[in-house]
Amino acid sequence: MRYLLYFLAIMCLWACKPQQDHEIKVDYWHAYDETDELAANKEHPNRRMRYKLIQSKYQDKDEVWKGINEDLADFSEADYQQLKPLVLEKTIPELQAAVNEGSLSYENLTKFYLYRIRKIESDSTRTLHSILALNPDVVKEARQRDAALKNRMAKHLIFGMPILLKDNINTANMPTTAGAVALQDHQPQEDAFIVKRLKENGALILGKVNLSEWAYYFCSGCPVGYSALGGQTLNPYGRMQFESGGSSSGSGTTVAANYAVAAVGTETAGSILSPSSQNSVVGLKPTIGTLSRTGIVPISSTLDTPGPMTKNVIDNAIFLSAMLGRDEQDMASTNVGGHFNYRTGVFDGVSLEGKKLGVINTLLQDSIYAATIDMLKENGAEVIAFDPPEVSLQGFLTLLNLDMKQDLPKYLRTFKTDNVTVEGVADVVRFNFEDTLQRAPYGQGIFEGILEDSTSTEDFLKIKEHLHQNGKRFFEEAMSAHQLDAVLSINNYHAAYAAVAKFPCLTIPMGYKESGEPISLTFIGQPFSEPSLLKMGHAFEQLTKVRKIPKAYH
Repeated sequence: MRYLLYFLAIMCLWACKPQQDHEIKVDYWHAYDETDELAANKEHPNRRMRYKLIQSKYQDKDEVWKGINEDLADFSEADYQQLKPLVLEKTIPELQAAVNEGSLSYENLTKFYLYRIRKIESDSTRTLHSILALNPDVVKEARQRDAALKNRMAKHLIFGMPILLKDNINTANMPTTAGAVALQDHQPQEDAFIVKRLKENGALILGKVNLSEWAYYFCSGCPVGYSALGGQTLNPYGRMQFESGGSSSGSGTTVAANYAVAAVGTETAGSILSPSSQNSVVGLKPTIGTLSRTGIVPISSTLDTPGPMTKNVIDNAIFLSAMLGRDEQDMASTNVGGHFNYRTGVFDGVSLEGKKLGVINTLLQDSIYAATIDMLKENGAEVIAFDPPEVSLQGFLTLLNLDMKQDLPKYLRTFKTDNVTVEGVADVVRFNFEDTLQRAPYGQGIFEGILEDSTSTEDFLKIKEHLHQNGKRFFEEAMSAHQLDAVLSINNYHAAYAAVAKFPCLTIPMGYKESGEPISLTFIGQPFSEPSLLKMGHAFEQLTKVRKIPKAYH
C-alpha cells in the first residue's frame, strides 16, 4: 500500500508539472451584444455615425492576442501599474532617458504596450476596435535592442521605440489587408521601404492598426474608421459620440490612447490630418517625395504619402527622420536627409516671434481658432488675415479614380501572394458581391464609380495639371504677397487644396469644444518646408500645452 501511495504521488507530481511546450491559452475577449449601442446612435446628428455594426464579423481578438500571451505570462497588473508613470504621455527623449537611467528597458516598454492593448481592447466598454495584428516577434526584438544598447550600438532616438503601422503598409511577418476581406490572407514577402528604414534605425514594429477600408476610397458616405476586417474604430474622447477621423483612424486612436509611442498613417487628402485632429494628436502630412510609398497599398501615386502621427511635435520630428531615405522604386522619392535630420536640441529656443502667419477670414468664426490667433499675436507672431481665391477642384475624384485603377493592379502584381485572387478594382467588386452583407455592408459605391470612369489619358493629364495649379494658387497668392511662413487652417478643412498643391501640413491640438471633441490648428507651408513647420509647431505646442489624455484611457 505504501508503494502504491508513493507511485500515485509521483504520478501526481508529473501530471501537475507545468508543460513548457503547452500553449498558453488566455481568454480575454468575448463578442458582446451591440444592439443597444447601435440603437443609441440611430438618430445621431452625424449620419455617418449611424452605424450598422461595430464589431468585426471576421476578427477574433483572442487570435490577435495569441501570439503575445506567452510573452506576457510573467508581466502582471502590478508591473503594468508600476510602469504607467514612466510611460504614459512621455516623449521619446524622456523614454530614452528612463532606459539610460535603468528604470525602464525596451522589453518592459514593449510589454507595457502589449499588456495595455490586450487589457483595454478586451473590455467591451472601452475597446476602440483599433488593432488588427500584433507582431509575434516584438518582445524578442525588444530584448535584442536592450542587448545592443549595452554594447552602445543605438544611434537614432527611435531605437527601441514600439511603433504601430496602418494596415495598408507592408510587413513581412504580418498580413497587409487595407481592412478588406479580399486581402485577408495577403502576406507580402518583404517590408515596405519606410518599415525597412524604421528597422534599420532600431524601431520596434508593434503591430498593425485598423483603418477606413481601402483608405476610405471604397464606399460612399460610409462611416470613417470602418473596415470589414477590423470593425468600427471608435474615438477615445467620445466612443460612439465623435468620429474617429479617417482614413488613418487606428493610427490616431492608438496614439491618443497610448497604445504605442507613435503610429504611421497615410494620406491622399486629409487621411492623416483628419484622425490626428479628431484624436488630439500631432500629425504631419509631408511633401510628396519626402517619404517613400513603395510597399503601401495605393489610392493615388500622384497624391499618396505616409506620415508620422505622435503625441507631441518632438516625437513627430524624430519619427519623420527615422523614415527618410531615397527610394529608387518610387519615382517621386527625393533625398531630403540633409534637408531635415532631427537631433536633440534642434527645437531649443524656437519661438513664433516675427513669424508671418496667414489666417483665413472665414475660419475666424470659430471661437477656438479666433482665440488661438489672438494668443499668437500676443506672443510676437505677425498675423495677416486674407480671403483665398475661389478656385475649382473639379476633377479631383477623377484623378483618384484613374490613379487607383492603374496603381492598385501595379501594387498587386508586385506584392500579392498566390492566395490572393484579386488583381484590381473590378475583381474586388466581384469578390464583395458574393457576400455584400459581410464584405461590404455600406456598399462599394466608390469602387463601382472607378469602374464607370472613362476619362481619357489626355483629359486625365489636363485634370491633374489644372488641380495642381489651382491648389497652389489657393495658398500662394497670399503667401507671395505677404511672404508668409505658413497658412493656418483647422483640422483637415483645406486638406484637398494642400494635397493637389503638394504642400505639407502639420496639425497640432488646439483645444476641445464644449462637447469635449478635439480640435486642431493646422500649419500649411511651401513644399519641403517641414523643418520650419515643425519648429513653428513646437513653439505653438509649448505655448498652449493643451493636449490631454482621454479620461477613460488614463
